[in-house]
Amino acid sequence: MICLTLIARNESRCLARCLKSAAPFVDEMLVVDTGSTDDTREIAVACGARIAMFSWQDDFSAARNYALTQTRADWRLVLDADEWIESGGPCLREVADQVGGSFVGEVNIRSAFDDGDAVRYAPSWISRFLPRGLTYEGRIHEQVAHRLPVRRLPLTVGHDGYRRVQQDGKAGRNERLLRMRLQESPGNAYLHFQLGKDLEIQGRFADACAAYQSARNLLHWPPGAPAAAIKLQARYSWLHDLVVRHIYCLKRSRQFEAALTQSQAESAFWHHSPDFHFACGDLLLDFALFEPMRAEQFLPMMEAYWMRCLELGEAPQIEGSVQGRGSFLAAHNLAVLHDLLGNRETADVFRRLEEQRRG
Repeated sequence: MICLTLIARNESRCLARCLKSAAPFVDEMLVVDTGSTDDTREIAVACGARIAMFSWQDDFSAARNYALTQTRADWRLVLDADEWIESGGPCLREVADQVGGSFVGEVNIRSAFDDGDAVRYAPSWISRFLPRGLTYEGRIHEQVAHRLPVRRLPLTVGHDGYRRVQQDGKAGRNERLLRMRLQESPGNAYLHFQLGKDLEIQGRFADACAAYQSARNLLHWPPGAPAAAIKLQARYSWLHDLVVRHIYCLKRSRQFEAALTQSQAESAFWHHSPDFHFACGDLLLDFALFEPMRAEQFLPMMEAYWMRCLELGEAPQIEGSVQGRGSFLAAHNLAVLHDLLGNRETADVFRRLEEQRRG
């Protein structure tokens, strides 16, 4: 038996989408309401879900764990209201029928975010298909406490909670909870990383840099030896996202020299990442615009970075990799670059490549 479990508060915008996407693939749907004042509960009932109430305690794990106690299902699919199953739903039944509860299932969360006027997508693998008996820990950005093997499932879940239009009212709450948890666990690098992400979403780029640097310091990143780097990359899947975001926020806060020094110091550790090379190219572009006297120095470096993106191609298996940085976004930047250089024919080649890769 599979039960969809989620916690919700004032989620009338998106709850029906979530429930309707999961209903064909589960036996039961449970919505734990933490104090909605809109029609969240009515929507849940109309979609066939069972309702339970829980008093909000500024602790996501407490709410999640309460939800897990309210079902006797062998398997629990955990989603948020701003998520929905995009593809792969039938695999849940296949997995539940074929194997016992001896592992934790990771699903691919495909998160949308705003990049200027465009919407981009970044994948992340998160434990969301849980056997009975597991619990969460952590006040915010809660994680499943377990020592079971992890298995990646061919299930893709859409997520639009990082879109700017959805962040109203959440940023302050999330920052407050993260800072509360950091008071409890100041040495937790992952919490500093998540605080940096929250501050970045708010547009507080200098503050985000400070949080990202704290995470790096706690991880002792970058290390002195390649073997140590490989070990850290394997242990902390989010390290790649941390490094790329840090370069971006250093750039946005005009800490160009620091960003350039940092990117050059660890380029050998990210030779496999299109996102790292894309971020380095973007950094040099903004640096050249800020200091035009250095443009001649930076232009060939930009081109090399974005060409490397195309050579590597997309890397959805890397945590935080953004769709397009290994294909059409890099081709677009190269087209713009060659337009600026007056190389019209070369620019047209990259524009055609952009259209092909975007297609």
